[in-house]
Amino acid sequence: MSTNELVKLFGAHAHRRFPRGLKRKPMDLIKKLHKVKWEAPPSEKPEPVRTHLRNMIIVPKMIRSIIGVYNGKTFNQVEIKLERIDHYLVEFSISHKPIKHSRLGSSQSLPILLGLFSQVKSTIA
Repeated sequence: MSTNELVKLFGAHAHRRFPRGLKRKPMDLIKKLHKVKWEAPPSEKPEPVRTHLRNMIIVPKMIRSIIGVYNGKTFNQVEIKLERIDHYLVEFSISHKPIKHSRLGSSQSLPILLGLFSQVKSTIA
């Protein structure tokens, strides 16, 4: 499949980005990935390639590669699979820690809140 046919299958943003051509840094990343895949033994996974290019669109040449995507603190390893084509590397390397909300508050204030709730309930009844 040629690049032009592939671009027609991409989403709108990637569809507009590819006719302008890839710049030097994304092309260097693709070359590094190709070199590392070529040097790896056939039955083993290739060595990870580190990059800061979070806005890189995943293309078919990158399949079966391992990329270390920088998230601002560490490099998260992302294995490129067939179903990840047309996605950005940033989608697989989250840059913030998800917030886990607790219930009502700290565990010390929970008995106090439950006590107030039982008092209100008894006054209503």
